[in-house]
Amino acid sequence: MLRALLLLLLSGLAPALVQAATIETKPVEYRQGDTRLVGYLAYPKDAKGPLPGVLVVHEWKGLNDYAKRRAEQLAELGYVAFAADIYGDGKTVTDAKEAGALSGTYKKDRPLLRARTAAGLAALKAQPGVAGDKVAAIGYCFGGVAVLELARSGADLAGVVSFHGGLDTPTPQDAKNIRAKVLALHGADDPYVPADQVAAFEQEMRAAGVDWQLIAYGGAVHGFTNPAHGGDNSKGAAYNASADTRSWAAMRQFFTELFAKS
Repeated sequence: MLRALLLLLLSGLAPALVQAATIETKPVEYRQGDTRLVGYLAYPKDAKGPLPGVLVVHEWKGLNDYAKRRAEQLAELGYVAFAADIYGDGKTVTDAKEAGALSGTYKKDRPLLRARTAAGLAALKAQPGVAGDKVAAIGYCFGGVAVLELARSGADLAGVVSFHGGLDTPTPQDAKNIRAKVLALHGADDPYVPADQVAAFEQEMRAAGVDWQLIAYGGAVHGFTNPAHGGDNSKGAAYNASADTRSWAAMRQFFTELFAKS
């Protein structure tokens, strides 16, 4: 364990002065307007000094165990991670039809989606031990849409990472507001994010002069990081172990760049 931690530190892939894998978690209640939200905080136990913070935004079924586990993994790497609750009251669903309707409410109302995501960011920044100038946001599927919209709103972030998220927006001109670096991790065969949407996103980023990257994983479709999607690409969403591993590594390298000491 100690040898593995030393290798991570030497490679620059983990924040310094943090013990490996010992974390604490707790629910955190916060609000957006009159709406009660219940997020999930994960952080290294007994960490010394302020640490970079990472906002995590869930998939379309809400703040379930998958998003919470991703927050825990980030905490194990030495970050303070906060999994936001977009739907309110910690609501989760299991039915795809209900999830589609619920997530669609926010996709159709981007100002509301931005406001809910921004509330999560504010809750993260309010946590003790978070370095306010070293904060990023990541999102999965629906959450990828959310963090890109957060960036388009001009939020004060070092960077955002979209994992197999939608790349479209009704207001591409808002990309001029982006202050963060952007990393989009995309399944090259994703039927829900087709080539024309990818091309429009690339043009949007170029036109606004954003510092952006897009990595497309061959053979991967939508939802490629979540084993719960199964392994059948013909269903449109499926787990891909290689893309999962590679995208997580790409995120870690991105964070090394964002949070490196000046």
